[in-house]
Amino acid sequence: MNVAPRARMNRNDEVIVTFPDADRELSNRVSIVGVGNSDFAFDYETARSRKAEPVHNMADQLALTSFERALADSGLTRRDIDAVGFSYFVKDYSAFTPELASDALGLRPRHAEMTMPIMMGVVPQAVAMLARKDVDTFALIYSAPMRSIRRAFGGDTESYGPPSYYYYHPWGWSSQGAHWALKAQRYLSQYGYAERDLGVVATTLRDNAGRSDFAIMQDPITIEDYLSSRYVVKPLHLLDMCLVSDASVCLILKRTEESAGLRTIPVRVSGWGRAETHKEMFKHMVVKALREEYQEAGRQALDMAGLDIAEIRHFEGYDAASIHLINQIEGYGFAAPGEALSMWADGHMKYGGGLGVSTSGGMMSEAYTQGWGQVLEAVRQLRHEAGARQVLDLAASMTSLSTPDGAYPLVFTRGDA
Repeated sequence: MNVAPRARMNRNDEVIVTFPDADRELSNRVSIVGVGNSDFAFDYETARSRKAEPVHNMADQLALTSFERALADSGLTRRDIDAVGFSYFVKDYSAFTPELASDALGLRPRHAEMTMPIMMGVVPQAVAMLARKDVDTFALIYSAPMRSIRRAFGGDTESYGPPSYYYYHPWGWSSQGAHWALKAQRYLSQYGYAERDLGVVATTLRDNAGRSDFAIMQDPITIEDYLSSRYVVKPLHLLDMCLVSDASVCLILKRTEESAGLRTIPVRVSGWGRAETHKEMFKHMVVKALREEYQEAGRQALDMAGLDIAEIRHFEGYDAASIHLINQIEGYGFAAPGEALSMWADGHMKYGGGLGVSTSGGMMSEAYTQGWGQVLEAVRQLRHEAGARQVLDLAASMTSLSTPDGAYPLVFTRGDA
């Protein structure tokens, strides 16, 4: 087995990766031919009922479910999988190896690697390898038992301190919650909105989740429910924030020329982009809300795909918090600065409106998947398999992984369009 972990760990156990630039020659060369996911709602309730942290971190168990479902979805067999990328969240990366993870799934691939835990560059890297014909069939697997292992995000237990790229403990800024709150306070004040106006994001995503078989939070909520939920960091409420859940997602990719005749309509990887801020970071992240980075990364992805923003009628944004999703919608150009909430309130981004947004509930209501669920939903939408939440006649979709200091969009198109 060729084990090539391109991802490496820094001292804070973060994965550092590089991935190919947007290149028109790579557009549509590779397609997603199989998808699968774990049982988000069932695993969430199971994790909540545990009285103690499990001895095993459960990443392999979750991954096996999503992988076998993706394999069945594609119509391929284990023998067809000759490359695997493991985007696992585990407590001790020193004990993780791609070989052991492959064995747990019953695989003997030619190539196995550790990839980025979040959906940042994972697909472009696989596309480049497939396009070069280094491998023939690539399974990308995300698995993160966040709820079961009691993963904390911020607070005194958080390990990131003053050297971190945007956390700063002495100011109480120990998590992204504080970051989103600063952005929300500025946005609401700048454009004349109230807290209840932001609540339309939470209520809509919950309605979307009610149309998904796998979503954790399916019960509808009202604006009054939203306003009465406790503050996490004012002005953001609990219902403004993403879930913490156990989740696994698997994507299987092949060269488009070899995907005809498989069980499902291929979904082509048409474009991607990347833009980050490395100077005046507070100004770019909070004051400018990464608008310049979204514009540049979106331009790269759409140019690579040969599409215009108006042709994208489905958008899966990284909804770590409601305001972060709003910033992405405006940053990429689906709405002008300050207009996204008004357009949302008018129904433009609700089911049946002009732009389907986070149609399965996103990370705020379906499951926390660090951007992988967005790709999963884009594939199902482009296959026209989304059922009650389907965006009609959809041919092109954009997803967005967005960290507090960077933008990483992907553009997908329906293979028979």
